[in-house]
Amino acid sequence: MHPLFLIIGHPSRSQRSASHANIAETGQMNSFDERLSKAIERGEQRGTSRARQVSADSMDESELKNLHSKYRLQFSEHIEACLKKLASHFPGFNFETIFGERGWGAACSRDDLKIDRKRRENIFSRLEMTIRPITDFYVVDLAAKGTVRNKEVFNRNRFERLADADPNVFIELIDTWVVEYAEMFAAD
Repeated sequence: MHPLFLIIGHPSRSQRSASHANIAETGQMNSFDERLSKAIERGEQRGTSRARQVSADSMDESELKNLHSKYRLQFSEHIEACLKKLASHFPGFNFETIFGERGWGAACSRDDLKIDRKRRENIFSRLEMTIRPITDFYVVDLAAKGTVRNKEVFNRNRFERLADADPNVFIELIDTWVVEYAEMFAAD
C-alpha cells in the first residue's frame, strides 16, 4: 500500500496519537509563537519610548534654552501675523507687539465710547497672546486673554515640556483662539 493511503486511509493507533500530539503541539506552538511575538513587540515599544524619554531628559540646559528661543520666535511671529489680520478686519483695533517680562507676542485692543441717555460708558475690548519666558520647568507656555466689551471671554494657557512640544499643536491653537475671539467680538 502506498504510504499516503496509510496516513489518510486508516492510520494505526500509534500514528493517530502521534498525529494528535503534533496537531496539539502545533496549535500550542502557534499560540505561543504569537504571544511571544507580541510580547517582544511590546517590549521594543517600551524600550523605544524609554529611549525617547531618556533623550528628552538628557537635553542640557543650553539645548533647552535654544529650543525655547526657536519656539518663541516661531510662535510669536505667528501670533503677530494673526492679530494683525484680526485688527484689519475690525476697524478701531490698535495692534501692539509685546516683549519682555510678560513674554513675547502681540495684542490688539479697542476703546469705544457708548453714550446712552446722557450717560457715558467706556467699552474696552482686547486680545493678548504671548509665549511666556522660560522657567526652571523647561516648558513652552502659550497664554491668551480675551476681553469683549468689558467682559473677559477667556483666559487660557497651554504648556508642554520643551522636549515633547509639537509646534503644529501650538500654531493650530493660536489660529483657533484668534478665530474664536473674532467670532465672539462680531456676535456682541
